[in-house]
Amino acid sequence: MAEAWKETVVVPIARTLNGSKALVNRLFDGLEPWQIAVYTGGTTFAILYLRDFLFQDDDTLTNRAKRQFFYLIRKIPRIQKKIASEMGKVTKSVSESMSKKIEGEYLIRLPKNGLNEQQVLEELQKYKQMTNNSWKNGMVSGTVYSGDENLTELMAKTYGMFAWANPLHPDVFPDVRKMEAEIVRMCCSAFNGDHDTCGTLTSGGTESILLAMLAYRNLARERGIKIPEIIAPSSAHAAFDKAASYLHMKITHIPVDEETRMVDVKAMRRAINKKTCVLVVSAPQFPHGIIDPVEEVAKLGLQYGIPVHVDSCLGGFLLPFMEKAGFPLPPFDFRVSGVTSISADTHKYGFAPKGSSVIMYRNKELRSKQFFILVDWSGGLYASATFAGSRAGAISAACWATLMYFGEAGYVESTKKIVSTTRYVLSRLRTIPGIFIFGEPLVSIIAIGSKEFNVYRLFNALVEKGWNLNSLQFPPSLHICLTLLHTKPGVADEFVKDVEESVAEIMKDPKAECGGQGAIYGMAQSIPDRSIVCEMARFVIEEIYSTQKPSICNGNHEAAANGDVHPH
Repeated sequence: MAEAWKETVVVPIARTLNGSKALVNRLFDGLEPWQIAVYTGGTTFAILYLRDFLFQDDDTLTNRAKRQFFYLIRKIPRIQKKIASEMGKVTKSVSESMSKKIEGEYLIRLPKNGLNEQQVLEELQKYKQMTNNSWKNGMVSGTVYSGDENLTELMAKTYGMFAWANPLHPDVFPDVRKMEAEIVRMCCSAFNGDHDTCGTLTSGGTESILLAMLAYRNLARERGIKIPEIIAPSSAHAAFDKAASYLHMKITHIPVDEETRMVDVKAMRRAINKKTCVLVVSAPQFPHGIIDPVEEVAKLGLQYGIPVHVDSCLGGFLLPFMEKAGFPLPPFDFRVSGVTSISADTHKYGFAPKGSSVIMYRNKELRSKQFFILVDWSGGLYASATFAGSRAGAISAACWATLMYFGEAGYVESTKKIVSTTRYVLSRLRTIPGIFIFGEPLVSIIAIGSKEFNVYRLFNALVEKGWNLNSLQFPPSLHICLTLLHTKPGVADEFVKDVEESVAEIMKDPKAECGGQGAIYGMAQSIPDRSIVCEMARFVIEEIYSTQKPSICNGNHEAAANGDVHPH
C-alpha cells in the first residue's frame, strides 16, 4: 500500500516540482544575481500593490478606480491649467462672499492691555451687528428652532449659574452629573425605552452618530472583524460617512426608492454580509424629510443578528410627540424589536442650546462599547463616556432647564404647530405648476424639485427675496426645514407666495441658464472628478478661519482698542 501511495502521490508531486524548478531556472538563465533580485522584488511589489488595490476593505473597487483615473488625468498639463483657472474663479467668489458682511480688520494678536467690561461689550455689539437676523422673521431653513425671548433669557441665566461647571469632574459638580443623567433618562422614556435603556449626553448629532458607530465597530472587532461595515441609505446623514472615515470602517450606501425616497429594503438585505456591523435608518432623513421603514429594517436586523440604529437627530423632539399632537406614525423607537440605538438632538426641536444631543442604547452592554478607558496612564485611571474630556456643564444645565421649561405638554403643542404648518405649506406647494415635492414628508421638511427648469434657479430667486434655504444634490433640489419661527402669523403664506411668484417668473423662460449661487452648486454636482469638488469644499473651510480680506474692502474698518490688526 505504501508503494502504491508513493507511485500515485509522491512521484507525481516530485515530478511537478522538478519541472517547476527547471522552468524557473530557464527563465533566469543568463541573468546576473542583481537582476534576479530586482525582478523578483519588482514582481512581488506589483503583486502586493494589485492585491491591495483590488481587495481593499474600506472602499469599493469602483470608487478607487475612479480616483486613480482622475488622478492620472489631472497630471496632463493642459487639464491642470484649466482646473487651476476655474478653481481661481471659485475661490475668489468664495472669499468675497465670506468677507461680504465682515466689518473691521481682523485681530491677529491679543490686545496689549485687557479691555474693561464696558469696552468688551461695545466690541461684542459691533460683532453682533454683522449677524444676519433674517432667522427672526422665519426666513431661514432650520438653524434656529425656537428663538423665544423668554427661553433665551432662561438660557442666559442658566449659563451664568453653571459657567464653570465641568462634567469631567462629577465629584466636584454632582449637580450637573444629576442633570445629565436625568436628561438621558427623560429622552429614553420619550422614545419608549424600558428600565434597561440608557445613553449619554453628547455635543450634537454628529458625535451621537459617531459614538454609536464606534460602539458597533468595537463590538464587531470583538468578533474578529477587522474593518466592520456600516450599511446605510444613500440619504443618511453625512455623519455616518464621517464615522467610517474616522473609525476605519467601510460604509455601503443603499439606494432609495425614486418615488417614496425611502431606503430600498430588498437592496439592503442583499448588501448584508459577514462584515456588516450595523444597519441604519433615518427618522426622518435630512434631504427630503422622509421616514425610512424602521420596522422592516429592524426585522432584517433580528433575522441576521445585526444591530439597527435609528437616526432621529433631526426629528427627535417631534416624532415622540406626534401621536399626542394628532399625527400618528408607525412605530420607530424602542417599541420596535430589533432597534438597538437611537440618536436624537435636544438642540433642534428640543429647543435646547447648540451643543447638546443624546445617544440612546437598548442596554448598558451596548453603551459600554463607546467608552474609552485607559488604566495604565501615569496620570491615573482615565475613563470617558464620549469623545470629549472636559465639557461645558453650562450647556448641559441649559439643556435640562429647556426640557423642564417645555415639559411634555409644551413639546406636544410645538409639534402640533410645526407639523400643521408643514402640511399646510405642503398642500399649497403641490398646487404650483412646474415644481413637485419629493415623497410624502410627514414631519417638518419639504423638498422641492422640478422637471421643467433648473431648480437652482428657484433657489436663487428665493435667496434674492431674503430666504435662506438648503440646496441639495443627486437629484437637484432644495428644501425648507420648518421650525417654530415658521409658525408665526403670515410666514408660511409669505413663503408660498414667494415660491409661486418665483416659479411663475422662471416658467416664462424655463430653459434659461442658472447663475449666482445656484450655478456654483449645479456645477459642483456635474463635475465627475469629485476630488475637485473636495478641493472647493476644503477651501470654504479654510476661508472660515482666514484673517485676510480680499482686495476689495467692505465698509469702514476699525480695530478694537489696543488690538493689532492684519495689514490690509
